[in-house]
Order: sequence, then C-alpha cells, then structure tokens
Amino acid sequence: MIDFTVLDQLLRQYVDENGRVNYQDWSQQSYQTLMNWLKTVEQLNPKSLSHPDEKLALWINLYNAFVIASVLARYPINSILPRIFGIQNWLAFLWFFSHPLPPSRRYSLNQIEHKILRREFNEPRIHFALVCAAIGCPLLRPGAYWTESVRSQLEEDASRFINNPNKVRYDLSSQTLYCSRIFKWYGDDFLKVANSIPDYIRAYLKTEIAIASHTPIIYLDYDWTLNDQRISS
Repeated sequence: MIDFTVLDQLLRQYVDENGRVNYQDWSQQSYQTLMNWLKTVEQLNPKSLSHPDEKLALWINLYNAFVIASVLARYPINSILPRIFGIQNWLAFLWFFSHPLPPSRRYSLNQIEHKILRREFNEPRIHFALVCAAIGCPLLRPGAYWTESVRSQLEEDASRFINNPNKVRYDLSSQTLYCSRIFKWYGDDFLKVANSIPDYIRAYLKTEIAIASHTPIIYLDYDWTLNDQRISS
C-alpha cells in the first residue's frame, strides 16, 4: 500500500481550514521534502495497483501535489495564469506541467484528470477534490486522501463545496441557482448520476428550499487568484 504520510503531514502543516496554502513558508522550509516524496512515488508503476480506491487516492493526491510543487517552484505569484503564461489560459497550465511516472512516461495534469480519473472512475465527486491552486477551485483538503477512506472523503468534499455560498447559492427572489462553473465544465459527469445539475446539487444542499430540476442556473465567474494565505479574500 502506498504511504501518503509525508504528503498528509505537509498538507496539515501548510493548508488551513479554508483551503488556503502557506506557500511562503512551504517554499522556504519544506519544498524539498515534497519533491523527495514525489521522487519516491515516481518509482511506482500505477498499473501495479490492484485496488480501485488505492488508484483513486493516488491520482488525486498526485494531481494536487504536482500543482503545489509547480506553484512552489515559481513562487511568489498571485495567480496560476498571468505570471506563468502572460495569458489567461488555464488549459496551458494543465498541459504544461508534466511529471514522470513508470512505465517511462510523463503525465500532465490534464492527462491525470481527463485520461485517467474521468475515464477510469465513474466518480464526479473528484471535481470537488482536484485543486488547481485557484480560489475558484474547491477548497484544498488539509490532509491526504487515503485508500480506506477516499470515497467518504469525496463525499465530505462534495458537501463542503455545495454548501459553500461562494460556490453554490440560491437566490429566493429570482428563484435562480448560482453555482460554480465546475458544474458547467463537467456537466456530463454529474449528469451520469443525476437527471439535472439542480438535482445533483439538491442532494447535498442543506436547505429546505424546493429546488427543482428546471430551476434556472447562472454560472459564477471563476476566480483564478492563487489560493495563498497571504492574499486576502
């Protein structure tokens, strides 16, 4: 079984309850610790793993760790986009950063998300766990994902995301549902397990408001500001 202890300790040390990262201290104190852990994982062949939940936890942890490592290598920055590329192109961010894993190939963030996690797992809740270092993303969990609890952790993530008014809110006066663009970008994944986006949200939203399948949706602007503790909300 893969040992996520080092990653877990780093996340607990540098990520707060609001999902913000202390990149400044992490870059100065423990950047090499993260890189050393990644090097040990890079010796692993993911195809050797037999348990689906072990693979799921591995790829989610690797995605988030790769993002953090990529930010730390370029810190200080205020956003994952303009400083790195000079243009607002998040797809470039996802494709640009790649990391080696056996058997002798490199994986971009885009490939991990779309070619592995979305293709191999019928699990839309991954979209509440994968964090590309922007405030508009889900809140980064202050700890690693574990084989024995990854599904329950994803359930917690889904509930936390949908009950965060910065991500999802219902306007009673206009009877309109405002929600993150994640539900637009990955709508097909959510519609595999629900009849509509409002239906999916309603299953988690802690409210007595009667949201219906046909409830109008307005997608919120996405905040690409770095999820950095030194940057105020």
